[in-house]
Amino acid sequence: MSEAARIADQLRRAFDGSAWHGPALLELLEEVNAATAAAKPLRNVHSIWELAMHVAAWDGAIVRRLAGQKLQLSGAQNFPRVGKPTEMAWRKTIAALTRTHETLVKTVASLPDSRLRDRVPGKRYDFYFMLHGAVQHELYHAGQIAILKKAQSAARR
Repeated sequence: MSEAARIADQLRRAFDGSAWHGPALLELLEEVNAATAAAKPLRNVHSIWELAMHVAAWDGAIVRRLAGQKLQLSGAQNFPRVGKPTEMAWRKTIAALTRTHETLVKTVASLPDSRLRDRVPGKRYDFYFMLHGAVQHELYHAGQIAILKKAQSAARR
């Protein structure tokens, strides 16, 4: 197995499941409804919905960087605004997140290992570093989502 394929597998595990640490990001979102996703049970903390959109934004940014685009997300690109929190809108957010992540995994899996040491356009680091960072990013926000779910559950009691 190539190194790029191993990284793609780690990205998939962090998102879809079979991760060593516990529930993956998508597993944590399975039973979340729109009201829970939009809730802010902790002050000055992003909602589950905002985190899901943030992960999708960065998965898409990484795909664009791999295609050679110089890119840095900021403001509403980094944390897109949540519109009206309906169940339909939440399902669309999860579907978009899943599609973007699948594109990222397929793109990484098809990379020749020789590209891993290429510098990311406009950055001082290479694709290898960025892609391992992407795995860490998925897991970091999965942990935040797990805590937010517990806080929301405690707030309902």
